[in-house]
Amino acid sequence: MSGHSKWSQIKRQKGVADARRGQLFTKLAREIGVAVRQGGADQQNNFKLRLIIQKARDSNMPLENIDRAIKRASGGTDGVALAEVTYEGYGPGGSAILVQALTDNKNRTLAEVRNIMSRGGGNLGDSGSVTWLFESRGVIIIDGTKENAEEVALFAIDAGAEDVKIEETTLEVNTKPQDLEAVRKALEQRRVPISSSELSMVPKTMVKLDEKSALQALKLLDKLEELDEVQRVYTNADFPDEVVSKYPG
Repeated sequence: MSGHSKWSQIKRQKGVADARRGQLFTKLAREIGVAVRQGGADQQNNFKLRLIIQKARDSNMPLENIDRAIKRASGGTDGVALAEVTYEGYGPGGSAILVQALTDNKNRTLAEVRNIMSRGGGNLGDSGSVTWLFESRGVIIIDGTKENAEEVALFAIDAGAEDVKIEETTLEVNTKPQDLEAVRKALEQRRVPISSSELSMVPKTMVKLDEKSALQALKLLDKLEELDEVQRVYTNADFPDEVVSKYPG
């Protein structure tokens, strides 16, 4: 399993947990609001909004919550303006970390991220210090079985995917950002069981961690994701399978 898949797997497991669902929906509503303010409420003409709404649906966010977030942003009644910020740094074992946030107070969020990084065995870097280690990709996660994994993978490639990673119980389909929707639609027409699809920052190279560093890194990433302003956290850390299997999340 690729390092990206391992961290994504842990986040998916955490994301569907009832205890975290409220926070997840709040973050999704915030993203919807920003997308509406930037590109309007018409999904047909707002690529970013379509992708975020699809992610919200994949996360079982109620339709009324989605509609409410769109209406609030359209009417300008969704509170203070939020700024999109990205923080870069290094975690345990020399792993690279990207933190994407939406905040109404950059100084406060920066201080919170820096505090968690330093206490978790990492440190913040300058702008551009690790971004070059990642590339924007469309990522589709498919609930699959070993019996039809090869067939689905070949179909995804024919539909425009650039790469497919076959895991034990899932397939990770990578596409160019602009091809994400088309590949997903093709898979849906084939009735392929899609768990999620989104634009993601995928690491170009991985950094293998030993068990001690891996556990420390997972705890650090977990703490960063718990921050209300943080929307996504990416890493190029390659976690040992035995660490992922026993990590409580």
